[in-house]
Amino acid sequence: MKKSALALLLAMTTTAALADDAQITSELKKLGVKEVQITPSPLAGIKTAVTDKGIVYVSEDGKYVLYGNLYQITDKGPVNMSNKLLFDQVEKLSKQMIVYPAKNEKYVVTVFMDITCHYCHLLHEQMKDYNDLGITVRYLAFPRGGLGGQVAQQMESIWTAKDPAFALDEAEKGNPPKELKTPQMVAKHYQLGLQYGVNGTPSIILPNGELLGGYVPPKELLQILQEP
Repeated sequence: MKKSALALLLAMTTTAALADDAQITSELKKLGVKEVQITPSPLAGIKTAVTDKGIVYVSEDGKYVLYGNLYQITDKGPVNMSNKLLFDQVEKLSKQMIVYPAKNEKYVVTVFMDITCHYCHLLHEQMKDYNDLGITVRYLAFPRGGLGGQVAQQMESIWTAKDPAFALDEAEKGNPPKELKTPQMVAKHYQLGLQYGVNGTPSIILPNGELLGGYVPPKELLQILQEP
């Protein structure tokens, strides 16, 4: 009987949690959000909602929403918990990235880039300098004009090519692919960029999940990475 009562209690608790999550999802969709993933948050009475519009924090009844980064205060300084959560989503796309590895790798950064972006081109031209400093660079696609334009189609062709790094190098030399493909892989990258709040390229994600907007020269980026 005790085991049955315990099982019933656990089932009731789980059902209640699912009901709360369903209520939160329903309320958020009233705001135009399409994709919602509910997870616990470090705050009592608040849940985390990872949406196609970014991360928000929601009361358990779904009636109150907090938008912005959540920081944890530690002895080493504030830790951005929102970006840390999104960084898990970045790592899920690691096999879709175009990677320029450093031989003596010390750091790994992930860059949202656009093949028509001047500063992305400048960053790419200095790839050897980044690599020589021990910085591995991983690229995700972020066509600034959205997914409906030719650039997004060209970037889909690059990221799905037999040798994506070669295709990207050629595009950076002024030889973009002639074949246009409907963005599918690129659409995933672009959506993640929107969740991160990317509004321009290049945007650099550091190993701790923090986002740097704009071009950062090799030595300056190394200094940032070396900061405790």
